[in-house]
Amino acid sequence: MEDILIIGAGPVGLLLACELSLTGARPVVLDRRPQPGDTPKANGLGGQIIDVLDHRGLLERLSAGSPFFGVPPGFPFGSVPLRFAGVDGIPLRMLMIQQPRLERLLGERAAELGVRIRWGHEVTSLAQDAESVTVQGEGFALRGRYAVGCDGGSSRVRELAGIGFPGTTDDEQVWLGHFTTGTETGVFDHPRVAGLGPGWNRTPAGRVLVTSLQPGVHIVGVREVRGDAAGRVTIADFQAAVRRVLGDDLPLGEPIWLSRTRSQARVAERYRSGRVFLAGDAAHLFPAGGSALNVGLVDAVNLGWKLSATLAGNGPEGLLDTYEAERRPAAERALMQTRAQAALERLPQEEGDALRSLLTEVFAYEEPVRHMAALLHGSDLPYGGGGHPLIGRLVPDLRVVTEDGERRVAELMHRGRPVLLDLVGTASLDQELGGRVEVVRARCADAPAEAILIRPDGVVAWAGSGGDGLAAAAEQWFGRGSVGAVR
Repeated sequence: MEDILIIGAGPVGLLLACELSLTGARPVVLDRRPQPGDTPKANGLGGQIIDVLDHRGLLERLSAGSPFFGVPPGFPFGSVPLRFAGVDGIPLRMLMIQQPRLERLLGERAAELGVRIRWGHEVTSLAQDAESVTVQGEGFALRGRYAVGCDGGSSRVRELAGIGFPGTTDDEQVWLGHFTTGTETGVFDHPRVAGLGPGWNRTPAGRVLVTSLQPGVHIVGVREVRGDAAGRVTIADFQAAVRRVLGDDLPLGEPIWLSRTRSQARVAERYRSGRVFLAGDAAHLFPAGGSALNVGLVDAVNLGWKLSATLAGNGPEGLLDTYEAERRPAAERALMQTRAQAALERLPQEEGDALRSLLTEVFAYEEPVRHMAALLHGSDLPYGGGGHPLIGRLVPDLRVVTEDGERRVAELMHRGRPVLLDLVGTASLDQELGGRVEVVRARCADAPAEAILIRPDGVVAWAGSGGDGLAAAAEQWFGRGSVGAVR
């Protein structure tokens, strides 16, 4: 019997597999595709996941060769610009990386950790009992102690587990295409494109977007109210959509990837059914861009260590239930702000212009901009909390001095283990630590607490002075015997 069956080898499934392998479990990843995909469904990462990837030592690998990595000068909130330049305390960092490259690099990391990926394995049935989950498809049947559906918005695992997916589907059809330049002048020199602004531009027949994220490749998007989106998209179909909305043909060039979809706004009724879990788009869909991978990949990191601890017999009672308790509110928060973005785009001209003008004035002030940056980053809503303000939040990337020299806190998290960071030497512990909590004694200028107990996903489980409450927090998250008595 396998430890964990992960259905879906997209970014969320691959990162979950890496997290599980790093912390001792042995997952198997199944994907219905015959091989890794090459469609650039996403063009980058942004938000808290950047900090989390830094904790695993993956950020340098992923950002190498990227056309942009860092705090962006601004961000379009729907059709309202947020300007970050000159504003201190912006947590939001962005990394431009197309999905095929992201999947390839995560796949390489998974291979280094011994993860098994089985391509061409489409799951068609699922059954579970008190001890295991069995999935089957044509020519295979696999049994695991748990299963996780990372198989996207049309998740078969979610359907087979009987989990509802309430929400709405947009009445607008969205066409999106990536093209290589096919003319001497290029699409941006076309007179109809020269008059377009950044982001989505409204026309009497819909909206249109023309942009580029890398040299030699441009992206064209079209939104229109039209019939059901179905069937393979041809370049003729796409050009006809451009003509209907823009009123003119464009020199699109050679298509790399064409799609036709409808935006959806949904969160699964629950993230767990017995031994089956959902993560990523299988658990939530957002009607505006910029949040899906951030939320989905953080799902994977949150769930991974909890499944590993449970498999190893170290997870306290109820640990797996904290996955939904923590990650579903995060998805609901992302759904709220992406619905707001979509509403700003859909409003009729006069009402929309008025609201966009007002919000542009509000977002000219630093505090609203910081608030919106934290909202987009995903750090405005702590898990639980109470007591010290660090509790329930991602640990700040402090620079500390250990016996091995100066290090960043992110470097201490590479092994995916819980860490007790003792910054002033007062949180002394008995020698019996059960091997589950790594104690790092260090010095730190302007330390935010005397000691910080950090979960494997980088979230602060406890922070304070004198050790009051430390043993209880360690037992709550890591089980009995994880730390000795505090004195």
